[in-house]
Amino acid sequence: MARKPASDVVVVLGLGRFGKSLALELMAQGAEVLGIDSSETVITKVADRLTHAVVADTTDEHSLRQLSVPEHARAVVGIGSDLEASLLTASALINLEVPNIWAKAISNAHAKILTQIGVHHVIRPEHDMGKRVAHLVRGRMSDYIEFDDGFAMVKTTPPAFAHGKRLAETTIRSTYKVTVVAIKRPGEGFTYATADTVLSAGDTIIVSGQVRDTERFADLS
Repeated sequence: MARKPASDVVVVLGLGRFGKSLALELMAQGAEVLGIDSSETVITKVADRLTHAVVADTTDEHSLRQLSVPEHARAVVGIGSDLEASLLTASALINLEVPNIWAKAISNAHAKILTQIGVHHVIRPEHDMGKRVAHLVRGRMSDYIEFDDGFAMVKTTPPAFAHGKRLAETTIRSTYKVTVVAIKRPGEGFTYATADTVLSAGDTIIVSGQVRDTERFADLS
């Protein structure tokens, strides 16, 4: 089997619950994964499910260099509970000049330090999922994604006042400061929304805007 370019290989360091789940999902999506963990037991359990699985000290730059980690464009630090190992592993990747580094954080302080030492993307899985579920539970949203700087995309239904009207006639954007970007009719797939799109009661729409504005709009449904 021909080896894929290095840019297609993702290095996952730390194969606990989060790291293992991520690595397997990457494999399912067609990526090659180099999994590294200090526990032989952990590696044994995933060895036949990843492209490569290696027992090594993730905090040791020399070991990572021997595994050709610097040759790969993307690396994820899946270590969370062991703060020292998390920070040292992230620091090693930075020193090895890996172009794109993601790291899991378990607290605001942990996330702040990871950012300060130079990690490009800090992930807080439990925190982010908790926020997402809270939005789904308390509102009329059927899905919710929050991005940087308080921007979000929400899947919801059109409010009653907009039924039977073209988007341009609803003043949704000017009144509620959100944009309807896509629409799904019953039994059909999503399509881009335009000024001439007519909203109906059975439609599903995707709305974008600031978090508070999308929340307020979804509450109208």
